[in-house]
Amino acid sequence: MSFQRKKITVVGAGFVGSTCAHWAAAKELGDVVLLDINEGAAQGKALDLFEASPVEGFDSKVTGSSDYKAAAGSDVVIITAGLPRKPGMSRDDLLATNAKIMKSVCEGIREHAPNSVVIIVSNPLDAMAFVAKETLDFPRERVIGMAGVLDGARFRSFLAEATDVSVKDIHAFVLGGHGDTMVPMPRHCSIGGAPLDKFLSQENIDAIVDRTRKGGAEIVGLLKTGSAYYAPSASAVQMAESILKDQKRILPCAAYLEGEYGVNGMFLGVICKLGGNGMEKVIELDLNETEQKGLDNSIEAVKELLSSLEKLDY
Repeated sequence: MSFQRKKITVVGAGFVGSTCAHWAAAKELGDVVLLDINEGAAQGKALDLFEASPVEGFDSKVTGSSDYKAAAGSDVVIITAGLPRKPGMSRDDLLATNAKIMKSVCEGIREHAPNSVVIIVSNPLDAMAFVAKETLDFPRERVIGMAGVLDGARFRSFLAEATDVSVKDIHAFVLGGHGDTMVPMPRHCSIGGAPLDKFLSQENIDAIVDRTRKGGAEIVGLLKTGSAYYAPSASAVQMAESILKDQKRILPCAAYLEGEYGVNGMFLGVICKLGGNGMEKVIELDLNETEQKGLDNSIEAVKELLSSLEKLDY
């Protein structure tokens, strides 16, 4: 009886991609391929990471390549390729350049890893996921955007800091597009099962919600050259782990909607069940008037982004 190890391909060997490879290998999720068009970049980082395996004691094989043939047989592909944000740059400014990159990457994946589940990390996220799905022509279950896990993690981190409790006991999430119009959902969040208002004033909650929306920009402003990569890569790998291990985790992700929340034909951050088949279910919530207004605003922002995308020749 032969045993087939799981395989994860990470496209883009920049900070986010190489850190994805690091988390995935350290967790022994399977063998990891780091792919980058820059000759030597992926190979060098992959070799360096593989040489850490005897020290850290993980059995994942890590290899690098500049050829999409290396992605053959991948169970999960994480796409991080694209330009990162610079200070003063919105995610939307990246649209034209990254759409071209995403299309090229997905053509390679479609040819060499046609049965994979693809997780998109590149920005602007909701638009890049749309380009990916259009190019790949995969069913919606197998093209998912990473945004909500990251935004939720930032929300939870800030709540833990403000309340002086363990991050493990904080359950919080975000809906909507990945950007300034995201909709943190404090009414649906809890700490050890108790509502947030048992720990924080409304004023404090509102301040944390605002900081969550600007979480990525805060890090870009501090770094001055580059953007976040530890939390984004960890978030993508959490999604990959749920798929590879068929964990059925309930996580906020950018999913291609087909009627949920009255939305059709676009990606939006919603609560999903991730399992062996990819995005197995969208869980719709009953929203109050304020939450619905916030989500409607976010939907319009994503529609504007897609409208800009339609005008581009990529």
